[in-house]
Amino acid sequence: MSHSIVPLAGALILGRSRLSVPVIATGLVFAMLPDADVVGFGLGVEYSDSWGHRGASHSLVFAAVAALLATAVLRPDRYYAAAIFLFPSMASHGLLDMLTNGGLGVALWWPFDEARHFAPLTPIAVSPIGLSDFISARGIAVLYSEFVWIWMPIMLVVAAGVAIRKRTDKWCKQNGMARSSPRVRIR
Repeated sequence: MSHSIVPLAGALILGRSRLSVPVIATGLVFAMLPDADVVGFGLGVEYSDSWGHRGASHSLVFAAVAALLATAVLRPDRYYAAAIFLFPSMASHGLLDMLTNGGLGVALWWPFDEARHFAPLTPIAVSPIGLSDFISARGIAVLYSEFVWIWMPIMLVVAAGVAIRKRTDKWCKQNGMARSSPRVRIR
């Protein structure tokens, strides 16, 4: 449930002057998109297959390719900022899943390594896949775990990032400096 907080945090820190609404919206979709691999269950794809749950769609390569393709399609004013925003928007999904205490792990290094990995520390309770299972005591425990281990730390990062951005903007304005380069559209 918490995957979308990463691009939301990035958008709040960077601000609307650097990211357009379509780029931010794409980042929010990208944060959740890797879990679309669960449709494979209904198609007979095994959990442990390369394209099974937490497989290829959770890898860094998949995130990089998706970010570059989406940036090419969106053609934003700030091409590099968009690509750099979209990559962690999707890559964070697999990284957060590595912190969970269930499942088979994440194929983070696919296609170079199909092995599934967990982080050394797995403090986040794994979320149930079905909606009926999520609306339960276990689902509430998962939400609490995500609040403690994802939402609270990211809220602190956002507060610090926004404060730094505001101080930088103020300093640049006082010193007659442009904070960033002019917008360039790459086609």
